Amino acid sequence: MDPNPSPDPAPAAEEATTTLAALSLRAATDLPPDFAAPEIDEVADDEDDDDEGYATAASRGGSSTAAWKEEMEGLEEDAYGDAGPPSPSSSGYAGERGSSLASSGAGGIEEEDAATPPHAPGAEDWARGKKHADEDDASASWRKRKKHFFILSNSGKPIYSRYGDEHKLAGFSATLQAIVSFVENSADHIKFVRAGKHQIVFLVKGPIYLVCISCTEESFEGLRGQLELMYGQMLLILTKSVNRCFEKNPKFDMAPLLGGTDAVFLSLIRAFSWNPATFLHAYTCLPLAQPTRQAASAVLQDIADSGVLFALLMCEHKVISLVGAQKATLHPDDILLLANFILSSESFRTSESFSPICLPRYNSMAFLYAYVHFFDENTYVTLLTPRSDAFYDLKDSRARIQDVLLKSNVLLEVQRSLHENVLRVEDVPVDLSSQPTSPPAQSSEMAIGGPAGLWHFIYKSVNLDQYVSSEFALPIRSPKEQKRLYKAYQKFYASMHDKATGPHRTQFRRDEDYVLFCWITQDFELYAAFHPLADKTQAIKTCNRVCQWIRDVENKVFVYGESTLAWQYHHCWGDM
Repeated sequence: MDPNPSPDPAPAAEEATTTLAALSLRAATDLPPDFAAPEIDEVADDEDDDDEGYATAASRGGSSTAAWKEEMEGLEEDAYGDAGPPSPSSSGYAGERGSSLASSGAGGIEEEDAATPPHAPGAEDWARGKKHADEDDASASWRKRKKHFFILSNSGKPIYSRYGDEHKLAGFSATLQAIVSFVENSADHIKFVRAGKHQIVFLVKGPIYLVCISCTEESFEGLRGQLELMYGQMLLILTKSVNRCFEKNPKFDMAPLLGGTDAVFLSLIRAFSWNPATFLHAYTCLPLAQPTRQAASAVLQDIADSGVLFALLMCEHKVISLVGAQKATLHPDDILLLANFILSSESFRTSESFSPICLPRYNSMAFLYAYVHFFDENTYVTLLTPRSDAFYDLKDSRARIQDVLLKSNVLLEVQRSLHENVLRVEDVPVDLSSQPTSPPAQSSEMAIGGPAGLWHFIYKSVNLDQYVSSEFALPIRSPKEQKRLYKAYQKFYASMHDKATGPHRTQFRRDEDYVLFCWITQDFELYAAFHPLADKTQAIKTCNRVCQWIRDVENKVFVYGESTLAWQYHHCWGDM
């Protein structure tokens, strides 16, 4: 018997299967008209969402973090008996079993006073505001959305939807499940379906199906990467051990376990439009003077040596310092997902918190425990440990860290860096001897931004898995223009790394919006946007100067480990 009853999608699934029996996935005209109706004007939902930032959160109603952790404990005990799901021993830490995370209180601790163990963030801590919760697949407005994300089980039960109420979408989820089953019954695996101007991308992860329906002209590789991150965010909350609940009960309803976490997924979806880390698989650092960063790194290293697995000092989504225990490495995607989880909850900002989390790239089967404390509105420290009883030890460690940061003025320098230490395209060194003679009108246009009409750039260090990006020049200061440029970067990235036709070393594209230029070597990747009338030769020379400029300030914009990395620089394109 299903321990978590929900609307049974079986009738809808049977109807969908009947419909799909005669369905050709190759022809857009044979697909549901909802996805191939060009006469419908899509709602520009992404523009509305992106500027709401991390503070906007959503609750799925009633279920707190503590509650879903306890519920998962009960479900896992029911599924596995007294033994519980096993924890791998080869992961680098002694991972706790999923049900043990409630051992130190209701799912974790959040500091209130010295005598009372704190609690983990609950649903009441997430600001309510799920977008368009009254919509369903029968709503015209729902069908006009430009980009949908769905998570469902292999039995067709809805788990998460970006728009609308999941329970009202049970029939639609069953249809998606039937499409996957229809293809798998033909001894094949579905990746995507094109239906008119819509693209339907599928990602199958065991008993979990993730689907994106989009008409945003993003590449298949880009959308699939976004689904991978959505899956990783789910694992950060639940771990991969949840799969065993489906082994015990194929109709297991996982949605209650994610109750109150809409804000986390919504924040991640918005990040797909503004955060290069979502497609570069690298993290960015806050520019700081080397002595300031060394002072922060030294105290974090002392903490790590005392038993902490990872210690991170961050300002919003940017890393100030990152230290790990010996032979322990933290993947950039884990940093992205962890920061998104923390910044999506207001409760983390207002009190000390101690919460179970999973790092999917480190060990997807077990929980770590994250101690989080905000020093100010933007700057926070995260200490990760495998011990569920380490809150008060980490609290003492945080006090030591805070004392050092205050005495060395690190926190003051961090706030100053937020406003002063930004990379501007106007500051890229100019080679006056190489400037071409241009008509006055064109010269006036090209004067906006950096040399040769440079509007923006992203530089990724391949060796460090870190990137740095400039501020946007005046022509692309609006959120809409920036979002369009990031989508162009995503397409560029997918094209450069396309295994079927590449990888490529350079690309130069010109359209009515801008010139895009990409250069990839074994040491770095450079993505740059110029004025649409930019001269190709001058743009190439400017990219060389950008690379040299980043090399000159690398100690300020990158975090280095103990080993010294050898940097190579090509002074001109003729050397490539």
